[in-house]
Order: sequence, then C-alpha cells, then structure tokens
Amino acid sequence: MGCDGGTIPRRDELVRVKKRPEQIDKDAETVAKWQHCAISQEKLCPPIVSCDLGRLYNKEAVIEYLIKKEPICEVAKHIRSLKDIIEINLTENSGYKQKLADKGDEYVDRQASRYICPVVGLEMNGKHKFCYLRQCGCVLSERALKEVKSEVCHKCGTKFTEEDIIVINGNDEEVAGLYEKMKEKRLKQKAEKKTKKRKSENIVVKSEEKKPKSIIDGSIPSTSSQQNESIKITEKEKVNVVKPSTKWILPNTAKSNYSVAKDPKMSETYKSIFTSHKSAQNKPQAHWVTHNPLYY
Repeated sequence: MGCDGGTIPRRDELVRVKKRPEQIDKDAETVAKWQHCAISQEKLCPPIVSCDLGRLYNKEAVIEYLIKKEPICEVAKHIRSLKDIIEINLTENSGYKQKLADKGDEYVDRQASRYICPVVGLEMNGKHKFCYLRQCGCVLSERALKEVKSEVCHKCGTKFTEEDIIVINGNDEEVAGLYEKMKEKRLKQKAEKKTKKRKSENIVVKSEEKKPKSIIDGSIPSTSSQQNESIKITEKEKVNVVKPSTKWILPNTAKSNYSVAKDPKMSETYKSIFTSHKSAQNKPQAHWVTHNPLYY
C-alpha cells in the first residue's frame, strides 16, 4: 500500500488524467486591453486613438501600420485610413502614480488606471464600461451617461446622439453591433459621394448648355429661338476674325481707313506719340542711317 517512509500515493499520481485546457488570466487580459495598444502591444501613450469598434491604439502605431500594410493585423484590418480613427479626449487621474520598475518589495496595484471618468470619477481599468463620443472624442463612463441624461457632452458641451456613443473594449455582442453600424455608415458615405458627383456633373452640363456657341466669320450658327433672342449681334459689331480657330473679334478701329490723327475722340498728348502728328513732322532727322551687314 505505502511507499518508503510511510507515504500513501493519491489516485491522480497513479492514474493518468487529461490535462485541463489552459485558461486565460482575466486580469492580465483586461490590463492588455485597457493599458496597451491593440496593434503594437506597447503601453498607451498620448495621442491615443480609437476606431469604430472601440479598440484603443497609439496613433503612431496606426500610422506605421497604414504605411507598411504588412503583416496584416486582424485587430486593425478594418482601418483603411486616418479617417477611420478618432483621437479620444481622456481625463487624467491625479492620484495615479506610475512606477518605473517592479522590485518586489511592495504591492503593485495592476488595476490602477491613469485615466478616470470626469463626471463620476470611476477609473478606466476595465471593471466599468466606458464610452467615447464620435462627435468630440470625449471619454465618459456608461454610468455617467445613464445617470446624467443629456443631449450635450458633459465635458465639452458638444451635441451628440445615441448613434455617436461607441463602447470601448466591449464584449463580442457589442463589437458585432458596432461592426454592423460601421458597415451602414460606410454605405451611407458612399451613397452621399455618388449623389454629390451627380449633382456636380449636372451643374457642369447645365452651365455648358447656357454658354453661347462660338462666333466664326461674324455669323451666328442656327440655334433655338430662345438662344437667338438672347444672343443678338448687329451688323456694325460683325467684323472679320483673325483666324477661324479663334473666337476673338477685331474692333471697328482696326479698319484700313482708320487714322489716330483724324480721330476726334483721342487727346493731343496721345496723338503726339505717333509720327503722323504735326509736331513730329517738323523735327530734324539724322543725316546717317545704320545698315545691317547681313542685308545687301
């Protein structure tokens, strides 16, 4: 029955039993979610951002992930650009003391959080539900939103709706609901972009229809009666165009019979610039002429 020394063996020592599956330490899991970045697993440090699913990231880690895009992180696979994240506004805990190293000579509270709810004062350590508002990014506890009901943020005063409330590090059901909301929001954004493009195209088409057609050789092409009434050009304004490809029409003063000296509308100071003026005719002329040596 017994072994040397009078010991009696137990059943689990004699019979092989299936090992129990390893269980995840819940405290370690909460600390990893609420105090570390979901991508790099480093400690959260400002600026801290969150996505539509309520996960916490370091902004620097998100930018590096978007630049490299390899390897693909399953946690942040839904983040396509910086527009899919929001920088959250956290409230510092004045009683929090950060220790550089755990020497083992004193008790270290792993559940102590650096951030708290600005309304109720609950620590943001995973024991209580926290939410952030999509409009302003302020982080509040769920208890504060339920007890102090308001349509305005308790911290900054920005208006918000129930759709703007996003649970941080929620359970599987809450994450699934947030994922469906994210899909609906992106579909709405695509539909709005399409409607804006169509409106802009319609505006461009209408503006082109309203523009008058090009006038070539002083004649107006045949158009509808409404356009003919709106565009009327008299025979005096019709002048030959320099080139058929251009739309510019020469003025009446460009005719061959026109002279600046005979124009009564021009001033004497303006006429004195030209050699046809009477003051320029009596001036002495030079007795020599310079010739270009290339011309004979």
